[in-house]
Amino acid sequence: MTKTAATKVIDPELQSQIEQIVAKIPLVKSLKIHLDGLESGVCRMSIVRDGTLDGIFVSLHGGIMMALADTAACFAIQTLIGVEDTLTTTDMNIRFLAPALGRVIAEAKVIKAGRTLCPCEISLVDEEGKLLAIAQVTYIRIKAPLDRQN
Repeated sequence: MTKTAATKVIDPELQSQIEQIVAKIPLVKSLKIHLDGLESGVCRMSIVRDGTLDGIFVSLHGGIMMALADTAACFAIQTLIGVEDTLTTTDMNIRFLAPALGRVIAEAKVIKAGRTLCPCEISLVDEEGKLLAIAQVTYIRIKAPLDRQN
């Protein structure tokens, strides 16, 4: 992970807007993703493994971990650019390092909030801080707002 500038608190109005959007997302509700914290350029989200989202092996499915990383990245970007622009993922990758057997915490950090592309890096750790996976996600900013389903 790259070094970032000292984190700072975001505007309370923006934080409230992001929290309201997160609370309405069907995927967040279905996967029981929890918003743990927002700072300028940073979003922390988590999911608790209960066995219902395991893959072939006794571990949280990798696709669920990628969805968690992708979601956290989007909101990390919104802490810098606001919620007006529509964002969509252009590409993502993940490297799994250890099985996810309990709570998984994703910390997404914006690498650069560009005018068009916004790459992010995400660390996924367990409650003890053991690194489970690292991911990178790039979003593209679409100036025309798209309707949200919720």
